[in-house]
Amino acid sequence: MFNASGCLFGLAYGDSLGKPTEFLRYAEIEQRYGPGGPRQLEGYPALVTDDTQMTLAVAAALSGERQPAPAHLAEALRRHFLSWAASPDNNRAPGNTCLQACAELSRGGPWQQASVTGSKGCGANMRVAPVGLVPWYDLDTLAGVSQLQAGLTHGHPTALAASELTAYAVRVLREGAALHEVSGLLRARCHDQRLVYRLDWLGSLWQQPGLDGPDEFISRGWDECLAALDLLDAALAAPDYGGDPCRLTGAGWVAEEAMSTALLCAVRYAQDPVGGLARAAATSGDSDSIACLTGAFLGAAYGMAAWPEEWTSQIEYADLLAGYARLWN
Repeated sequence: MFNASGCLFGLAYGDSLGKPTEFLRYAEIEQRYGPGGPRQLEGYPALVTDDTQMTLAVAAALSGERQPAPAHLAEALRRHFLSWAASPDNNRAPGNTCLQACAELSRGGPWQQASVTGSKGCGANMRVAPVGLVPWYDLDTLAGVSQLQAGLTHGHPTALAASELTAYAVRVLREGAALHEVSGLLRARCHDQRLVYRLDWLGSLWQQPGLDGPDEFISRGWDECLAALDLLDAALAAPDYGGDPCRLTGAGWVAEEAMSTALLCAVRYAQDPVGGLARAAATSGDSDSIACLTGAFLGAAYGMAAWPEEWTSQIEYADLLAGYARLWN
């Protein structure tokens, strides 16, 4: 299916809609935009945040090799992350974990030593969608690449697991899964991968104080993602009374909550993708990251038909988004 464009542009659209609401209280967003949230891009171009910028960095690293070797891809990711960190356009409230890790990556040592191992922030998976779009990756490669790109900055096991699940969700939606089926597919993936540590991709990352082995390290991440999916399923089983989605599935500052809250908005608005972006942007939490993932999921499912045609030329980085989409369409 040819939905890479819809996914990447949807991600950027959600990011742009969530940019002005990220640090507002829900009541303030509702007062400014109404209870449905913002439905129109602002500005020419409509600016995005570090979420889209880092997604493009991941896309650039992936475009270099058809079948990436872990060491080569790690260096490509390092190079593109450092280019982002040094860019004058990196002025969109970038995450502290990404900045801290990039400062360490710039020293040239092993990336495992640069990673912020205590962080499971959503910076790990708000940028992972391109991994789910590469059609020739098998599931083992998708898993390894997803976790590697997360691990360079966010070394917590939940950041790794949530990144793999986010990319896997993009993959299955692009291949034709219905949005309401995704939670069950992710839950099955959690159980299947619970004790799988990707040694070839992650190397010594698991070697942290208090851990006896890689299984103990990685299982914690999958268990926390399962808990987030439990909240998602409970929210979807209940009537939708409106209001802030973060009340049900978390504020999205951490990776598993960003994934689950974005999926909540995507499933609830499967028939109104722009409404899904608006609802995701109208949150008390990390609105731009939640909305960018919502856009990635809806765009992977429905392609460019999900989005207003005039937005294509309005969004910042449109040429880069289109160029990477062509590689994987």
